[in-house]
Amino acid sequence: MRIRRGLWKDIMAAMEHRIIIVGAGPVGLTAAFLLGERGIPFLLIASEPVLETDLRASTFHPPTLDFLDEYGLADSLIEQGLRTPTWQIRMHGTGERAEFDLAAIAGDTRHPFRLQCEQSKLCRLLLDRLQREGKGEIRLGLRVDAVTQDDDGVTVTARPLGSSDDADPEVFTGRFVIGADGARSAVRRSLDMKFEGKTYPETTILVTTHFPFHDHLEGLSNVNYVWKAGGTFSLLRLPNLWRCSLYPDEGETIEDALLPESIARKLEVIAPGASEQGFLEVRPYRIHMRLVDEYRVGRVALAGDAAHINSPSGGMGMNGGVHDAFELVATLNEIWHGAPLELLDRYTRRRRPIAEREVLAQSDRNRARMQERDDARRREMLAELQALAADPARAREHLLRTSMIAGLRAAAEVA
Repeated sequence: MRIRRGLWKDIMAAMEHRIIIVGAGPVGLTAAFLLGERGIPFLLIASEPVLETDLRASTFHPPTLDFLDEYGLADSLIEQGLRTPTWQIRMHGTGERAEFDLAAIAGDTRHPFRLQCEQSKLCRLLLDRLQREGKGEIRLGLRVDAVTQDDDGVTVTARPLGSSDDADPEVFTGRFVIGADGARSAVRRSLDMKFEGKTYPETTILVTTHFPFHDHLEGLSNVNYVWKAGGTFSLLRLPNLWRCSLYPDEGETIEDALLPESIARKLEVIAPGASEQGFLEVRPYRIHMRLVDEYRVGRVALAGDAAHINSPSGGMGMNGGVHDAFELVATLNEIWHGAPLELLDRYTRRRRPIAEREVLAQSDRNRARMQERDDARRREMLAELQALAADPARAREHLLRTSMIAGLRAAAEVA
């Protein structure tokens, strides 16, 4: 059947009346879900042919659970994770610690705990809902080559993952683009947006194991940042395993630190017998702190790691990205229904200062504290933290900030 020209133009116009999301991580999928809930058509493109399941972020903060709860998503996530009402900073060997109890902010959140749960569980939950409800279009396995725009809309050029640059591209058009495609964002690179900052000198080695550290270290929480002689490590518990962040010993190369015998030795320092069950995953990574100048250029806006990356100490990166998605979609919804395009500048005004002050700066301080090597200074900091945890008013203020509630409240006041 032939379609007359006028009808074809109408069909093409309708297809272009959408928002294109690049990236199928927790940020991109959250944005897609929220657009779908508002009845705004979207196309989600991601280079991954299937959802990533490797262990990345694993901490959900109270306000993130509050946001998700508004859409009936929190309970399903909580069922798959581990409630963590306390977190601590401790001295290895003596077990001395400063412990912070999130019960202090029970009047400020419906979820006064951290949830230890893999971010992939949220991604699967969101994708299942989107596919079940049939909202929007999802195209996995497409790598984005270029993003361009004019006064009226955006154009995204993409090719199948693994194809050559000579392969015929697919071209997608829409009214806006959300770049949620991570630290190596193709969207950000297409627009030549600066992503300045620094790379920390140390390499972190992520190791996962079934060893029950909670049965061997007295008073251990589910989230622990630990000073040891001459170094540091962290222990984060998930429902079926422990996630250990280790570091090369002084003078040890990265290659040597990744050897099984080196990892076994480091685990044995934490708890005798900790290496006997072997390791599930070993992954080295470098830590960066970077931030774009503006979160949007014209009709293209960045969110999550595409806009900001930080030290994982404190678990704020993924949470901050999800908060970006909620703010950005709320703003786009207003524009979609008649508000001026310039309202997108409010997204930068609300989210960038929070990322700079509350996420990057806090994460940087957390990292610096745990990298401290002077024993006297460590004891001084521990005493300060213990005094802070013991003071109800100061502890609440500290927990509002480290749980990201204070930053969200400040952002909401920005005009």
